[in-house]
Amino acid sequence: MSTKRPSSGDTPVERDDREISDPRSIRALAHPMRLALLDALRREGPLTATRAAELLDESPGNMSWHLQTLAKYGFVEEAGGGRGRSRPWRAVGLVYNFETTLSGPEEAAAGDALEATVQERNYSRLREWWSQRRDYPATWRRAAFSSSAVTYLTAQEMKRLGEEINGLLLPYRARNRDKAARPDAALPVQVIAYGHPLPVTPSGN
Repeated sequence: MSTKRPSSGDTPVERDDREISDPRSIRALAHPMRLALLDALRREGPLTATRAAELLDESPGNMSWHLQTLAKYGFVEEAGGGRGRSRPWRAVGLVYNFETTLSGPEEAAAGDALEATVQERNYSRLREWWSQRRDYPATWRRAAFSSSAVTYLTAQEMKRLGEEINGLLLPYRARNRDKAARPDAALPVQVIAYGHPLPVTPSGN
């Protein structure tokens, strides 16, 4: 599904979202190395299996297998040129919206596996930042943020809040693919937001 939403300026920003509900496709991505590979393709552009193996400290053979698995389910495609492990591959789409709350047991298991893999990757990156943050200039250490709050929302309000947060990030999405759109001082930044219900207290709050 692709829609348009205005950016903070006058130029609309094209969304590049894909809705995915097939449990086989979801499970195919529920692998730490495939998530890392897809991230590398998005950040570096087209990569061969050999180059991807160098970046991710894997064997070219394993990387080739992961690329072919991702291609089977439409997450990557050949970028043209080269043969064998010298063929470059590129990511297909920037944002994937997974339906992980489906009721069937196969769908639920696939969604749970992907959620667990994604969250572990997120936590790993956060732990890495905390262990290395003093290597960054003070400007970046002060700019880094975390936010936590408890409020009272309906399900519809919580859904709308998530959409509004995603909307704040939308104007910056073009920078993922277009290096010329990035300011000279820009670094890759991960932004994560969660919204979920909490157990009600004994007094009903």
